[in-house]
Amino acid sequence: MTGPQKKKKHHVGDTFYKRKYKTKHRARDIDEVDQDLKKENADRLLKQALDFDKPGEGQHYCIHCARYFLSDQVLQDHFRTKLHKKRIKELKLEPYTIEEAERAAGFGSYIAPKERVIVTQPINVEEYKEPEEVADICSLNIDLQ
Repeated sequence: MTGPQKKKKHHVGDTFYKRKYKTKHRARDIDEVDQDLKKENADRLLKQALDFDKPGEGQHYCIHCARYFLSDQVLQDHFRTKLHKKRIKELKLEPYTIEEAERAAGFGSYIAPKERVIVTQPINVEEYKEPEEVADICSLNIDLQ
């Protein structure tokens, strides 16, 4: 009375897990982003030189999520997403330190982590102007003969 066997579907729905754990999709950790939020590092990251290898030429960067975006509009849309709000919530508590780990192991008394106020970075809406040097090179007509 046995009929055809049902084929097992091993690993059919694993795409999400495969993508989640690949290192190329790995975001910066909270302690690394905490270092980026300091004034001198934040200014350096927000005012980057043009880099044509990065999305949006490296001009539209979210410090909290450590991601580059294609345009200012996409960056503004990102600020309203659940991922960005979740990342800000994670950054409200101070990152875990070695001293806190030692206190948890019994070397000292427990001090609760302080809660900080994290605000989304300001947006400077400016019209993008193409550099004059690039515009001159593009407008040249060169005969190869």
